[in-house]
Amino acid sequence: MSVFKALAIVLALVSLVGCGAMGGKSTADVVDDATITAAVKTKLVADKVSNLTRVDVDTNNATVYLKGNVESSEQKARAEQLAWEAKGVRRVVNQLQVQRR
Repeated sequence: MSVFKALAIVLALVSLVGCGAMGGKSTADVVDDATITAAVKTKLVADKVSNLTRVDVDTNNATVYLKGNVESSEQKARAEQLAWEAKGVRRVVNQLQVQRR
């Protein structure tokens, strides 16, 4: 292998590592997080019995964060259960607050 070829390979590897370290999230990570968020929201809206349409969902590195207010501890638990059912979820942080009306 020539010196120039070896140098080109090393430079390519350094640039790839640098891009990942500087940007934090890759495009695939952002798309996956958006897909997970959409899947969780769809599950929450589809669950008509629990009325979870007002739960805020955010996903970061496959960790789903549930925020907002619900009317019962059952709704809080159901929202978490539905979040776990979405494909790709690695962790659920349930920050929902129970506020009875």
